[in-house]
Amino acid sequence: MNSPVTLFLTLVTVIFSYQGLQNKVFFDKYAFNIEGVLRYKEYHRLISSGFLHGSWWHIFFNLYALFSFGETLEMVIGSTNFLFIYFVSLIGGNILSLYIHRFDSQYSAIGASGAVCGIIFASIVIFPDMEIGMLLLPFSLTSWMYGLLFVLISIYGIKSRMSNIGHDAHLGGALLGMLVAVGLYPESLQANYLPIVLVVTPTLAFIFLIIKRPDYLFIEKFTFNQKDYKNIDDEYNERKVARQQDIDAILEKISAKGFESLNEREKEALERFSEK
Repeated sequence: MNSPVTLFLTLVTVIFSYQGLQNKVFFDKYAFNIEGVLRYKEYHRLISSGFLHGSWWHIFFNLYALFSFGETLEMVIGSTNFLFIYFVSLIGGNILSLYIHRFDSQYSAIGASGAVCGIIFASIVIFPDMEIGMLLLPFSLTSWMYGLLFVLISIYGIKSRMSNIGHDAHLGGALLGMLVAVGLYPESLQANYLPIVLVVTPTLAFIFLIIKRPDYLFIEKFTFNQKDYKNIDDEYNERKVARQQDIDAILEKISAKGFESLNEREKEALERFSEK
């Protein structure tokens, strides 16, 4: 077996995600959450959230990308370096999200996208001229062209929210994956200088804006009503608020009529909440 880590990460992600899809208490405990990390110091969420997904389609697309790039990259750089890039990208992507959304205590996120983007962009460093096929589309791009397009879309998407994607974690993971690959293989910088600079420059410029001029990042959408837009994180937060409202209603009922007034569904909901 030439790519054991890629296979191992795939299996762990499927098992962990399945548990999260079946058990909301488990899901809430391990999802990335601003309040959980900053207020309660639950730093494990920076890693565990990368093994949770919101749906089977979410799992499929992330693992499809992981296998598309991961097998070849792991065979070339070795399992140890591959694993290092994966987790640095995962944590780095979530740290960027943590910074961008630090004032939104309810913000949450899930998915291996940051880590997978790190693997993709590490591949760009090592194989800049590799042809990347576009899923379901009849054309391909060189990896560095794909990387540049990805960065530009991600920069716009972070604040305009033009798609159902957590762009900030993607961008952070992609940058870290590329920089770690350059650090591990500095000769690649000399051999592939131009494509690497073309991808890294706008990314670093954007992060500079995040720190120095965050007001520049508020981009209005052209044609869509922002209130009508919902991404995976929005839907997760709405479910979380709805569950809290249900618990509040149950506690009010207990206060007014006593515990025995609860029906079976309400008792089960209260039990799940107490376990959390």
